[in-house]
Amino acid sequence: MTFNYTKEMMWQEFEDATKKDQKGKKEKYDNRIKFLKEMKQLKKDNPSVMRDISINQKQFDNLINCWSAPNPRDAFYMSVFGRTYADQKAHEIKLYGLDKEERKQSA
Repeated sequence: MTFNYTKEMMWQEFEDATKKDQKGKKEKYDNRIKFLKEMKQLKKDNPSVMRDISINQKQFDNLINCWSAPNPRDAFYMSVFGRTYADQKAHEIKLYGLDKEERKQSA
């Protein structure tokens, strides 16, 4: 019987890495970056072990680059929307108005 990674296993390991990163006073991303690099290498060296994982090498690179940025949330938003998180929220408010949660906070 051979070992095979599942999406659930990857999510759990990423969650564990996140908890390790959040233990200090200031959140860091080192464990998540390390985990993503290990998964990328594993997929490259042993593709059969990760046959149920539909992330390719370029997508791993994109994830690693975003998590390595000084502000990962802004990096993700820039890669998807071409704007930082704050700029995208302002754009959405201009287009659609405040959502329910934002209306409660401003009241």
